[in-house]
Amino acid sequence: MVVLEKRNPTSQFNLAIADFVTAIKLRPLWIKLGWNDILYRYRRSTLGPFWSTANTAITVIALGAIYSQLFNMPIQQLLPYVCAGLIVWGFISSILADAGTLFSSSESYIKQIRLPYSLHAFRFVFSKAILFAHDLPIYIALVLYFKVWPGAVALYAIPAFLLLVFNALLVSLAIGMVSARFRDIPRIITSLIQVAFLITPIIWTPELLGSRVYIAHANPLFHLIEIVRAPLLGSLPSAQTVIATLAMTAVNLVATTLVFVRFRARIAYWI
Repeated sequence: MVVLEKRNPTSQFNLAIADFVTAIKLRPLWIKLGWNDILYRYRRSTLGPFWSTANTAITVIALGAIYSQLFNMPIQQLLPYVCAGLIVWGFISSILADAGTLFSSSESYIKQIRLPYSLHAFRFVFSKAILFAHDLPIYIALVLYFKVWPGAVALYAIPAFLLLVFNALLVSLAIGMVSARFRDIPRIITSLIQVAFLITPIIWTPELLGSRVYIAHANPLFHLIEIVRAPLLGSLPSAQTVIATLAMTAVNLVATTLVFVRFRARIAYWI
């Protein structure tokens, strides 16, 4: 008689927690790997990661100049708004667009070296955060040029961005696992990102919707952007934005934990 071994949910949960703890302890490794990802991506390039900065700067100036005329808004008001929004959106969209290859692109590491699976998520998000930092000088240059320095309230953007990074870590881990099993997921997400950019207040303000401003507030991406953008523009994020972001963080944490505990052991077989 063959006796099938049953998985103990508690032990699977403990293994998942140990995976995260070990990945955190291996911080120097995923920092080095994340930095190498950037170097490899921009190898033999004169400007390196600053090509992303140049592209963002051109986009900000072009959109700010055009939309300030379309919306009849002072350019010194709209340009910093567009800049902060695009920088944060660039981080979020790159996470969503590239998380599908989180594990498949690390196949050689996973099959040859025994490392925590979550380490690849840390490495991935760290490299995206570095690219985000390369775009910040654009924002600083604009606020200095227009003399609209936000003051000490801008410091609130630091914990807000850390919260965004935590959500990015959770989402990338979940998307990476699902995409390893279903390879069409990244293509679906890429298509949805294009739509999300148009319907999210990034280059336009929610006030333009008038009495239908609730449409913008119902968009979760708006709150993820606004919680970082508002301090950069000199104001605290609204209570609604803070509550919505914390609620999304809680949902992401529970959902990703359940998926990671349940399917962590299958990742190596899916890629």
